[in-house]
Amino acid sequence: MTVVFEINTLVWLGELSRRYGRTIGLGDVPGEVWDDVARPGVDTVWLMGVWERSPAGLRIALRDERLLASFHEALPDLTGADVTGSPYCVRTYVVDACLGGPEGLATARAQLAARGLRLILDYVPNHVAPDHPWLTDRPDRLIQGTTDDLAQAPDAFVETGGRIYARGRDPYFPPWPDVVQLNAFSDDLRAATVDTLVSIGDQADGVRCDMAMLMMNDIFAKTWGERAGRPPAEDFWPYVVPRVRERHPGLLFVAEAYWDLESALQRQGFDHCYDKRLYDRLLHEDAASVRAHLRADLAYQQGLVRFLENHDEPRAAAAVPGARGRAAAVAVATLPGATLWHEGQFEGRRVRPPVFLTRRPREAVDEETREFYGRLLPAASAVRRGTWRQADPAGWPDNDTHRHLLAWTWTDEDARHLIVVNYSGHPAQARVPLPWDDLRGREHRLSDLLTGRTYDRDGGELTDGGLYVDLDGWGCHVLSLPV
Repeated sequence: MTVVFEINTLVWLGELSRRYGRTIGLGDVPGEVWDDVARPGVDTVWLMGVWERSPAGLRIALRDERLLASFHEALPDLTGADVTGSPYCVRTYVVDACLGGPEGLATARAQLAARGLRLILDYVPNHVAPDHPWLTDRPDRLIQGTTDDLAQAPDAFVETGGRIYARGRDPYFPPWPDVVQLNAFSDDLRAATVDTLVSIGDQADGVRCDMAMLMMNDIFAKTWGERAGRPPAEDFWPYVVPRVRERHPGLLFVAEAYWDLESALQRQGFDHCYDKRLYDRLLHEDAASVRAHLRADLAYQQGLVRFLENHDEPRAAAAVPGARGRAAAVAVATLPGATLWHEGQFEGRRVRPPVFLTRRPREAVDEETREFYGRLLPAASAVRRGTWRQADPAGWPDNDTHRHLLAWTWTDEDARHLIVVNYSGHPAQARVPLPWDDLRGREHRLSDLLTGRTYDRDGGELTDGGLYVDLDGWGCHVLSLPV
C-alpha cells in the first residue's frame, strides 16, 4: 500500500547545504540522506515544490502585508533572502535551476529507485503565474476579463501584456493575488494539460494534483459561470487522465480534494484522494465519529490518503500534541488506503513554515516523538497486509467505555494483526471480537509491535468472548497473532 513521505524540497536542500558545508542540489544529496528518507514502509517520496517559481509572483507576495506577517511569525529572524515565490505559482514546469534542474531531478529519481522508492511531483491544474508564457502565447487557455471587471474588482482581476485576466480562486475564498485562472472548459487547455502531465510522467512516477476538484465541470461552472463558456460534454479529468495513461500507464494520480468529492474524483481516474474528513474527525471529534467514517465502502477507503499534517495543515505536534497525537498516528498508519507523512513530523516539529520561505526555524528534536515513530513505521509496515476489517468492541451494562475504542484487523495467509486505539483521555475496557474461527483448542501469544509486550490467551476465550482489552487514555495496541 502506498506510503508517501512529503519533503519541502527547497527548505530541505538548504538545510542539507548548511549541514554539509557546501551547496547541495537534487543531484548532490548524499547517499546516507536518501537512506534516511527510505524509512520502513515508505515507498513513495513527494518532492514538493521543484518547478520554476515566478519572479512576478514573488513581487506580489512581498507587497502582501498579511503574507509578510505570516512569514515573520514562522521565522522571527526573517531576511529578504528567506522569501521566494510560491511553489504553487508556477512559471514553467521545468525543475528550478536553484534545485539542480532536470538533471538533478533525474539523479534524485535514480537514487530513490535504487532504494525501491517512487517519486511524485506537483501539478497545479487551476492556475499559473502572472508571467507564465501562456498569458502572451495562449490567452484562450485562461479566464479573461474586461476593463470594467478590473475597475470594479481590482482584487479579482489583473492586467498584463495588454490583456485582463481573472486571478485564480476557489468559490469559497477571495482570489489568490499571485496567480491567474486557467479555463477548465478550454479544449486547448485540456490538450495542454495532457502534454504537461505526460512531461511530468517522463520525470516521475506519480503526480499530486493541487485542488483537483476545482476543475470538475460542475464546480468550475459554479465558480466562473458564463466567463468560462459552455461546459464540454466530457468532464475535465476523464478527458485528461486516460490520455496521460496512454503514455504512462502506471503513473500514480493523487488528488488534493475536499467538499466530499473524493469518491467522484476516484471515479474520474484518481488513484488516491486526500481524506480531509478523517483528518478533521481525528483532530476535533471522537471515536464514534471516526468509527462511522470507517464504515465506508472498502474500495473507496483504499483510494484515500490518510494524514495528520502536510504543508497546508498545522504541524501535528502542535495541532494534536502528546498522547492524542500518537493515538491518531497509530490510526492513520494502520488503516487501508495511502498514508502521507510529512518531513519533520517524525522529529516533532511544531512550526509550519509558509511555502514561500526558503528556511524554517531551528527546532530541537522531540526524542519521545522520534522514538515513537521509529517503532510505529516498521509496525505499520508489518501490519498492512491482506484483508482489513473494522471490529466492534463490546462493553457491559455497567461499563460503556468500549465506545471510546477503535479497532480493526488485518488478515493475511501468514499473518494476523489486531489494532486497538483508545481515542479518549480516559481508561477504556472492552471485549474485541476477532474474525478468525480457528483459534479454539490452543494457547495463543499476542505480541504488541509498539511496546514489545506479549500476552498469552486461551483460544476458546478469544473465540467466545473476544480479546479483553484495558487501555489507558489514548493508549494503543498493535498486536500480532501468529497463524
